[in-house]
Amino acid sequence: MPVHDLYRPVLDLMRGVARDIMMPRFRKLAADQFAEKSPGDFVTIVDRESEARLSEALGRLLPGARIIGEEAAAADPAIVDHVGDGVAWIIDPLDGTNNFTEGHSPFAIMIGLAVDGAREAGWIYDPVIDRIVHAARGRGCFIDGERVRARRSVDGLPKAAIATYFMPADRQADVRRRAEGRLEIVDIPRCAGEQYPRLILGANDIALFERTHVWDHAAGALMLEEAGGTIARNDGAPYRLDVPGKGAIAANSPETWALAKAVLFD
Repeated sequence: MPVHDLYRPVLDLMRGVARDIMMPRFRKLAADQFAEKSPGDFVTIVDRESEARLSEALGRLLPGARIIGEEAAAADPAIVDHVGDGVAWIIDPLDGTNNFTEGHSPFAIMIGLAVDGAREAGWIYDPVIDRIVHAARGRGCFIDGERVRARRSVDGLPKAAIATYFMPADRQADVRRRAEGRLEIVDIPRCAGEQYPRLILGANDIALFERTHVWDHAAGALMLEEAGGTIARNDGAPYRLDVPGKGAIAANSPETWALAKAVLFD
């Protein structure tokens, strides 16, 4: 079983938020309960209420810890500048918001715990299938209590989940040209809380992220590493929460990571 001291209280909190706030509104959002923060990027009453409950409860679990939530950062981007200072909870209260507003899964609650910018623990909870993925630095990655190691997809070319819709048209064309015959580009789930488990469970081998907001990756990146996978910036620089940068490659092994970089960037 997972051994992080906060595993159970954080999981219980996530399940309570999903039960009380999230699932009662799934496929029942009223028109005035969601809006666009920016073109194609939605926020809902669920995001806001979930983050408020999570922030308050996590603050009680570790008094004095910083709280860095996606919606709080939307209101005050400067709070992310302090992610490397001391202990910080990093919260995505509803990852996959666009999926949620469209009435389908996947979506998830994601919580990361960092100390001085280093990822120390993470939780990803999918309330539709009641799946918990958890990791603690140096202690492994667990799915529903079973320790897991990342594995590759079973047949064909390595499967690369690439969010091409965030790219300009010329970059999209270049990526597809480079991948031809070497990687199979597959659909993305539009939910980092699903993408990281796919890399670990062998549904995908590679994921290319254009955006690397800390709330999208604090938990999942640690899980992938603890399962034997690799995440790094596109140029090979380490992925750190407290070092700004754009883009990252995630893969189920160092060897697959090197292949992805060679194909997509070299």
